[in-house]
Amino acid sequence: MAWEDRTPFEAIEHQFGLKENEVREIMRREMKLSSFKMWRERVSGRKTKHLLMRSKIVNRFKSKNQ
Repeated sequence: MAWEDRTPFEAIEHQFGLKENEVREIMRREMKLSSFKMWRERVSGRKTKHLLMRSKIVNRFKSKNQ
């Protein structure tokens, strides 16, 4: 879920109980360093990874677990 750009960290926290910094720690530990750096660069400041920053007109399918 964290690798996917449109899944907000809040959805991950709701479904798995992991805060953003815990997700980053898992990603850092489980991924190759180059992949982790690429992911961090991609999601840093990305509006779609935070519900409060996301545009209100974004209306996509959302799992009932989120």
